[in-house]
Amino acid sequence: MRPRVRPRTLFIWLGLACMLAILLSLSLGPVSLPLTDTLQASLRLVGVPLSAEGLQQAQMIIGQIRLPRTLLGLAVGAVLALSGVAMQGLFRNPLADPGLVGVAAGAAVGAAVAIVGARWLGNVPEGLSPYLLSLCAFLGGLGVTALVYRLGRRDGQTNVATMLLAGVAMTALGGATVGLFSYLADDATLRTLTFWNLGSLNGASYARIWPLLLVATGISLWLPRRARALNVLMLGESEARHLGIDVECLKRELVFCTALGVGAAVAAAGLIGFVGLVVPHLVRLLAGPDHRVVLPASLLAGGALLLMADLLARLLLAPAELPIGIVTAFIGAPFFLYLLIRGRA
Repeated sequence: MRPRVRPRTLFIWLGLACMLAILLSLSLGPVSLPLTDTLQASLRLVGVPLSAEGLQQAQMIIGQIRLPRTLLGLAVGAVLALSGVAMQGLFRNPLADPGLVGVAAGAAVGAAVAIVGARWLGNVPEGLSPYLLSLCAFLGGLGVTALVYRLGRRDGQTNVATMLLAGVAMTALGGATVGLFSYLADDATLRTLTFWNLGSLNGASYARIWPLLLVATGISLWLPRRARALNVLMLGESEARHLGIDVECLKRELVFCTALGVGAAVAAAGLIGFVGLVVPHLVRLLAGPDHRVVLPASLLAGGALLLMADLLARLLLAPAELPIGIVTAFIGAPFFLYLLIRGRA
């Protein structure tokens, strides 16, 4: 596949798109701010000594509400896109999705336990209470992924096809478990669980996003170092071994990064689909299959796409707010169908 856009040009456009998405995310909402006020207030927040005259309201809205939400959207989009690249490289299939290893289903089960089972847990320690939902979702995602990976191991080797089938089975089991908890929930709890499963950046705060930012930074620094190994793996496992790649170690790293990233993203923002499928594939269509370009480009494109989807979720039915998972599904599903039709043609 020959690239349609030069990597440097692609990075320039994606960087500009990401900056525009950040600016719009900080400016628009129930209370829209002029772009000049947004820029000046944002510069003051990062320590630039500017006059504060007339900027108190803008600085308060951006600093306390919109900046945490924007950072959360950037981190979730970037992590989901990078996880999508990792899974597509592992399965050597451009239509693979981060949910194939069951991490999203496990996180959903963990969240259901935290939401519905809170009344059975008794008094939760006050320091743990704000993090209970995120912690349970994160641990659920890691636990299911570890089980899927263990089921795919045999005689010291990881069978990708077996791991894929185990992930499909665990996803179905996770869906049934969430359905059971939904049946057991009362009206208020059911509403909370339903909206969490649809995904949202609402309620973002600095306390909620710092674990995800740490995970996103680690994955963003680590995965590009494995770009060459991912390029070689595209030739096949035996060819990669002959070229000196430790294939089993690479598989463990890809599964671990996906479990860690998707688990943290789902724990922070709920279930958000199609980002990990659409973004890497779109980048490959534009820039070719070289992971040295695909990984950093997907990071930028994922963050920009999720911020724009969140902006639509906030503005389409204002003052009400759509769950962001609905918006990404409306974007991703038609694109997925287009890929299927294009593949048949």
